[in-house]
Amino acid sequence: MQRIAEKIPDIQKIETHTDPISRNLYLLFHGTAFTEPFTHYQMSDGTLKLFAYLLLLEDPEPPPLLSIEEPENGLYHKLLEVLASELRSYATGGKRGTQVFVTTHQPYFLDALHPDEVWVLEKDPKTGFSKITRASEIPYVANQVEEGQPLGSLWFSDYLEPR
Repeated sequence: MQRIAEKIPDIQKIETHTDPISRNLYLLFHGTAFTEPFTHYQMSDGTLKLFAYLLLLEDPEPPPLLSIEEPENGLYHKLLEVLASELRSYATGGKRGTQVFVTTHQPYFLDALHPDEVWVLEKDPKTGFSKITRASEIPYVANQVEEGQPLGSLWFSDYLEPR
């Protein structure tokens, strides 16, 4: 829990608490701006969602494939870089062997990725089949990212579309 707490802004510590009457188990979050710990009821949806993703990445028996659709929903855009970094570490950590597949509609999420980590799917309107291309294989995209242009901005400006 401490590793997770360190990755969530304004959270210092996360601990478990069992209610003596109901015997329900709760998580108590200790925030930097609060004198008393609080439960998930007092957290924003985005912070709670980030916590859930980070908890998922701590699974001691990880699955061979982890698929996440649109993790940006409800998440503060600046936390997308944290999530992308954690997903990258999870996928490349060596001991897990988990392949991570994420779909997104958020340029900010792409800003935290490298062109070789992004695959562009384009649906052929005639056949209905999708063609897949790694962003790093699009010459002008790789060149512009090397020059400092964020990948999400290139996508937003239609540079990831076929020319």
